[in-house]
Amino acid sequence: MSVIIILLLASIFVAGIFLVAFLWSVKSGQFNDDYAPPSRILFDDHTDLKPKQ
Repeated sequence: MSVIIILLLASIFVAGIFLVAFLWSVKSGQFNDDYAPPSRILFDDHTDLKPKQ
């Protein structure tokens, strides 16, 4: 029974670390790219279409 409590506390601790990291990344502006995702599909990749000789 004590192993379940230890695993529960460890999982809550790890989830808390991930929550803090997520909130820090949102606060620091990691997800503020409003321009690139909608316009990314409009532009082709620059590839060399010339056959190699």
